[in-house]
Amino acid sequence: MNRRQRFIVDSYYRKSIHLYDTTESRWAGQTMQADSPDQERSLRTGYFKAAALNALLISYTAGGPIESLIPRLEKLISSYETYQQALAAEEREPDISPLAIDDWPEHYEECVQVISLCILLHRTDLLTRFVALIDRGGYANEDTLYEDLLRKHLPDRADLDEWLHDLYTPLIRAIYATEPEESSHLLKHYCEAWYPAFASLQTNWHDSHLDIEDDDGNYVGYWAFEAGAIAFLYGIDDSKIDHMVYPKDLVEYARNTANK
Repeated sequence: MNRRQRFIVDSYYRKSIHLYDTTESRWAGQTMQADSPDQERSLRTGYFKAAALNALLISYTAGGPIESLIPRLEKLISSYETYQQALAAEEREPDISPLAIDDWPEHYEECVQVISLCILLHRTDLLTRFVALIDRGGYANEDTLYEDLLRKHLPDRADLDEWLHDLYTPLIRAIYATEPEESSHLLKHYCEAWYPAFASLQTNWHDSHLDIEDDDGNYVGYWAFEAGAIAFLYGIDDSKIDHMVYPKDLVEYARNTANK
């Protein structure tokens, strides 16, 4: 195992990936406790979506080949679509977003991570499908980083100077810095500040490596994929960035396979 973060070991990964990959089959024929059938389906599909996301993240963290992430990303996008349909039925809101990116920083980070993975793996088709769910929920034309991640691949995105969460300010400024050195500095600063910024925010994943006991835990990796996507999209020099949360080999993959 050529792990990409030091907290993971082979036995932990093997147990975790088995649990994530068998989540749906283990729940076959069972129901989750809920107040209604619609709520039960929403809870179930949300749980399956989370498992698909965790399986993708831990596969990358453990050192899996980058190409092996693609079918996992395909499954994840389908899981978001299924979850959105179930959530819409439960809430009686047909266009509800599967992620509340304005209210919950963890949801916003998940959103830009998924967008960035679609970009870095060159899957514009999956990007279009995922963004449609978020846009329909009312989040188009609301956030600079969201729009700037999309504008290189999707037409007619908004040009904004406002964003939902302050912790992304250095990354946004890296896009618009007038000097290449400043962009690189801001990108590096963002990577250094990213993990500490979530310490005071409600998340399920921050410090999860501290809760690993034997081969049990919910740590799947800490990745600022959006930093890599911005570096790739806007040609920012990342040669001096050697930070744990920066997916450098994934950015190199995106650059080496562009237009192929």
